[in-house]
Amino acid sequence: MNTQETAKKSTWIQNLTPRTDPAVRLVCLPYAGASATAYSALAAALPQSVEALSVQYPGRPGNREEPLIADVGELADRIAGELAPWLGPPVAVFGHSFGSVVAFEVTRRLEAAGTGPLRLVVSGRRSPSDGLGAYTPGSDEEIVAELKELGGVPAKLFTRPKFLKPVLDVVKNDYRANSGYLADPEARVACPVSFLLADADPYVAGGGERGWRRHTTAGFRVVKFPGGHFFLNEQAAAVAEKIGETLGEDVN
Repeated sequence: MNTQETAKKSTWIQNLTPRTDPAVRLVCLPYAGASATAYSALAAALPQSVEALSVQYPGRPGNREEPLIADVGELADRIAGELAPWLGPPVAVFGHSFGSVVAFEVTRRLEAAGTGPLRLVVSGRRSPSDGLGAYTPGSDEEIVAELKELGGVPAKLFTRPKFLKPVLDVVKNDYRANSGYLADPEARVACPVSFLLADADPYVAGGGERGWRRHTTAGFRVVKFPGGHFFLNEQAAAVAEKIGETLGEDVN
């Protein structure tokens, strides 16, 4: 079985924008509770030179048989292994919120294996060694209230308990992983890091993005957007354009 056949059989990696000969593959790590398709709009707006892969964490459609993983390091180990068949063209790694620290750890593992990405792009979370800096809801009621406020889940789910329960199960698991994760302040990646900063994101208010600078030995840049925590959903085209421009610079 060749590498592409192996890749297609994986329940972990979804190719959102298949390309014949991509200049770069963008590996996307979803936020807490989200599935791989959370990045569909962003992926569709990327230039033709970029192929978007998105990771399907355990507990989501198509990957429900996999046990939930509440440890970022363990999750990153598995993802890095699942990505092996896709590491032909250059890759970049992107993660939002919880996905940003998963992306950081995946990048570290790819670099350790000699297949490091061109760039790490993150948003929606303080640095790996700064912790969340915010209260994490614990009860179902608190989680539902936060999801409603942030707008990260379709509103119709809140009126359908049968469909809401599996969402809450994976959200609670991801929250445990996110709140329990804290990297060593000396942990670094060798690739440049871009932080996409929404001006009204409560999770990085007061300069919370700055700590990411110390976690790379290469360049660091901040790209600003208007909007709240889920600005990616509201401005998919603008975000995709900026990511496309940056990756274009990296491959040329």
